[in-house]
Amino acid sequence: PCCLMAQRSLFQRGVYSATRIVTRCLAVWLFRLRCRGRGQVPASGGALICCNHQSNIDPVVIGLCCDRQLIYLARKSLFRFGPFACLIRFYGAISIDRDGAGLTGIKGILRQLKKERLVLMFPEGTRSRDGQIAPFKPGLCALARRARVPLVPVALDGAYDVLPRGRWWPRRTTVRVSFGPPIWPDAMNGVDDEELLQDVYRRIVACHERLRRERADA
Repeated sequence: PCCLMAQRSLFQRGVYSATRIVTRCLAVWLFRLRCRGRGQVPASGGALICCNHQSNIDPVVIGLCCDRQLIYLARKSLFRFGPFACLIRFYGAISIDRDGAGLTGIKGILRQLKKERLVLMFPEGTRSRDGQIAPFKPGLCALARRARVPLVPVALDGAYDVLPRGRWWPRRTTVRVSFGPPIWPDAMNGVDDEELLQDVYRRIVACHERLRRERADA
């Protein structure tokens, strides 16, 4: 049943869209969610959405800011409880190892990209301990090259203040999201993975700094 629910049926798409509308209204009311650059996300085709990671609410926040449905990467331990596993699969989660290097996880990601879907990745590998952007782990560059899809840099700010590590109840504050220009497959030619990874990092940092300036000016 879970496998059937995870398919992109008309029912699943309808429930996802309805849930997103309701949740987006709640996020705007609770966290004054603001989003800029949504049009940078390709209107069709696969892509890797690469974002900094501040809290457990990040996947939901980025999903609310995208007009297309996302595929989410979730660590294996989240699939141990059957009912919760069915729920997150229904909303587009696929299982990966903690560091995203497991062969099954890689095949799953490539499969979704080749189906022209958007896959959300957090290159830091884990949530920030202080709200700042940590160095990225390798892996996303190889995925983008193999699937021939663009890398879309995204930054969010404020989610750390809402729900930092160790906190179970969210604070009410402003959350902002900024999408940057994609790095298209042709632009990946002629640069090695380290250079490409640093380019993605710089673009996400630039988006994040823009959001921090907006916060300071508010």
